Amino acid sequence: MENMVAVILGGGKGSRLFPLTKQRSKPAVGIAGKYRLIDIPISNCINSGITQMFVLTMYQSASLNNHISNAYRFDQFSKGFVQVLAAEQTAESSEWFQGTADAVRKTLPHLGHKKSNKGLVLLLSGDHLYRMNYRLFRDSHIRSNADISIAVMPVTREDAPELGVLKVDETGRITKFVEKPKTKEALDEMETDTSIFGLAPEEAAKRPFLASMGIYIFDPDTLSNLLMADPSRTDFGKEIIPQAIETHKMQAYCFDGYWADIGTIRAFYEANLDLVSPVPKFNLFDPTQPIYSNTRFLPGAKLNRASVEAAVLCDGTIVEGATVRDSILGTRSRVWHGAVIEESLIMGADFYQHGDDPGPQIGINEGAYLKRCIIDKNASIGRYVQMVNRQGHNDYDDPEGRFHVRDGIIIVVKDAVIPEGFVF
Repeated sequence: MENMVAVILGGGKGSRLFPLTKQRSKPAVGIAGKYRLIDIPISNCINSGITQMFVLTMYQSASLNNHISNAYRFDQFSKGFVQVLAAEQTAESSEWFQGTADAVRKTLPHLGHKKSNKGLVLLLSGDHLYRMNYRLFRDSHIRSNADISIAVMPVTREDAPELGVLKVDETGRITKFVEKPKTKEALDEMETDTSIFGLAPEEAAKRPFLASMGIYIFDPDTLSNLLMADPSRTDFGKEIIPQAIETHKMQAYCFDGYWADIGTIRAFYEANLDLVSPVPKFNLFDPTQPIYSNTRFLPGAKLNRASVEAAVLCDGTIVEGATVRDSILGTRSRVWHGAVIEESLIMGADFYQHGDDPGPQIGINEGAYLKRCIIDKNASIGRYVQMVNRQGHNDYDDPEGRFHVRDGIIIVVKDAVIPEGFVF
């Protein structure tokens, strides 16, 4: 779709995903063992025919830049591109991005020359897991003659207080927006008959609220005018959208598929571990809507006398005499004899270690036991280590910075070395 350009928000510090964001930006965090979060919106765009994309980043973007440059190379005769726009000092401003709206405002000059055809602007988040055909979203936007369209999904009363909630009239036009309504009175005011979007009456009764997915389509002039009218407004959800309801036609586009905000460690862990279930909510095996990523040209996973149950094993993985249950082993993972891995995400390694390397052996070494863990890349889990959270910590920080616990999940940081016999 040459009449649409996508702008993907890379996020700020990503503090809720710490320590996975300790050395990388949020969209560069790995998912499903072989992809990165940024691959999800980029793949949705490519599958929808959108090949002109900007990724706005600010913090620790080197890993993300490298991934994008290696993974997304369009044909030389194509107009397609995926371009990273990092925060920069200019004659007009020496500040970093102050929020989502401020990030787009400060990069408008870069967006302008790429869309001389005045095409629509699709604004996306870089840390959600879902599949959407943006063509259908665009067609709905054009049919409604809206200035702005927002993708929404029906949610329950229990889920609504943690989300931005919209109220619409019988035509789907947005009339009100409230960010994370907490009180019963505030929720009651936002209740909507979601059956107008085709939900069955009983399903509409279960999910009578419309949550914003943080996915927008803007007319380019509308976007520019809203952003430049008041530079003090720095956030789309909290400031730009509520103000625009009063002055512009805003339409809701209902999406009723799988969508997960994986901006926290628990949400990230649960979304990954669901992929090992017999019928996962997010289907990586859909040939009509593939998820694209960096092509590594690695051999298939190799198992030697291993016991594997309900697991995803990615390219280049080697498991020797170990037990793996309800887990994901990422690219180039190594697991040695007697190790047991349960309900864990092993992110793998960036390289194969040479046999004569005198350093710690990267991977899950002999006799180690891991349960409910996220092991970041290039980590070495020593022989007979036990990482099982024996004390039942909900949140904990290792004094030496090698690992952290968030929501009861152990996260071993990238390049960390857990010494032989260590027990936690």
